Amino acid sequence: MEIKKKAVPMRQQPVVERIKNFNEVPLGYNEQEAIEEASRCLQCAKKPCVEGCPVHIDIPSFIKALRQKEFQKAIDIIHENDSLPCMTGRVCPQEEQCQAVCVMKKMGDPISIGRLERFLADWDLANRKKQKTAVLISVPKKNKKVAVVGSGPAGLTCAAELAKMGYEVTVFEGYHKLGGVLVYGIPEFRLPKAIVQAEIEKLAELGVNFVTNALIGRALTIEDLFKEGFQAIFIGAGAGLPNFMGIPGENLGGIYSANEFLTRVNLMQAYKFPEYDTPVKRGKFVAVIGGGNVAMDSARTALRLGAEHVYLIYRRSETEMPARQEEIERAKEEGIDFCLLTNPIRYLGNDSGMVRQVECIKMKLGEPDASGRRSPIPIAGSEFLLDVDEVIVAIGNTPNPIISRTTPGLKVKKKGEIEADENGQTSLAGVFAGGDVVTGAATVITAMGAGRKAAKAIDLYLNSKK
Repeated sequence: MEIKKKAVPMRQQPVVERIKNFNEVPLGYNEQEAIEEASRCLQCAKKPCVEGCPVHIDIPSFIKALRQKEFQKAIDIIHENDSLPCMTGRVCPQEEQCQAVCVMKKMGDPISIGRLERFLADWDLANRKKQKTAVLISVPKKNKKVAVVGSGPAGLTCAAELAKMGYEVTVFEGYHKLGGVLVYGIPEFRLPKAIVQAEIEKLAELGVNFVTNALIGRALTIEDLFKEGFQAIFIGAGAGLPNFMGIPGENLGGIYSANEFLTRVNLMQAYKFPEYDTPVKRGKFVAVIGGGNVAMDSARTALRLGAEHVYLIYRRSETEMPARQEEIERAKEEGIDFCLLTNPIRYLGNDSGMVRQVECIKMKLGEPDASGRRSPIPIAGSEFLLDVDEVIVAIGNTPNPIISRTTPGLKVKKKGEIEADENGQTSLAGVFAGGDVVTGAATVITAMGAGRKAAKAIDLYLNSKK
């Protein structure tokens, strides 16, 4: 049988419709499409895609089961290494990981591993009420308590793995809703909140306890958690402290961090104001600063809130954008105006203290540095003004220092990330950490991988204390 070189395309909302709603843009494969795409897999003996996956899912095996219509077997294979496939199938950058090393890439398109994973995860979600979790729930209990700080991808993965081992796990979340960056940072059109909630409900069925409105480092300290009987603690608090450029006028009204903007819209449903009482500025001429996924999310969200024109300002070229290519393409389709090799240098305000213009300067790429990357250099005399009434700064985040400042002996790096070894062990006995709080802002799947490794390390640590 001849192998098809081209991947099966995924249906999505038409541009003219999706820019007016917050519904999910890609619609996913149906059964026929999923089986057709799975049939392209060569079933390589060396399985390079498995090595390319941060959590080492047995990708050829689940694809083989899928194309044989053994959907339950396929999702069970995924669940052995990935507790949250509904999420990773949507937001994991497969094109840089498992699909980047797919052998099919040498002769055509790589296998659409993420789309197949999403199909199976959605199938599982639709059929979950018919399934039994008794096997997982009946795991012998170890009568040992573990606290997990943060309910983002690292925390949820660590909690799931520990619960399957029989530990009594309690997840502490600082916000009023669970999900961490999955809920407050990723828009509905990329990751529907109902899917995150369904995955959290699955963890609750495993016996995981959840406590919201509990900001560890303030309501309770790490020391307090030990005093309450927790024998090990995993910190997966993410990187929620936004970075700014420190340029003139940055304190004007109408200038948001992407963190605040997306939190208001995603978590607090400000897009439904006044139905929900959390307002957000609805700019007509919006500038988004940055070139990552958060910048794309912010720009596309501003458009859906009614912006007439959205500029995306990035100081490097498109090929150096850290955002996923498919998100860049969708942003372009939706009419986002890419201002590349451009950098803001100051903001100007009106008499009311609100931003009215951003002054930018054009950039050029210099000679490659030791890493091979070319640094952007300002072009003298190329300054120009853009009229804007809202600016969203999306140039990265660092961990909030509230935990490190209230935890004596917990070592941190220069930018505030918690020091931890490859298994998540920190400088304090019984305290582990993983995800963005250790690495700085990264991907959902790498955070999940860190949570999974830490769970194994916690198990070894607690077993050694018998």
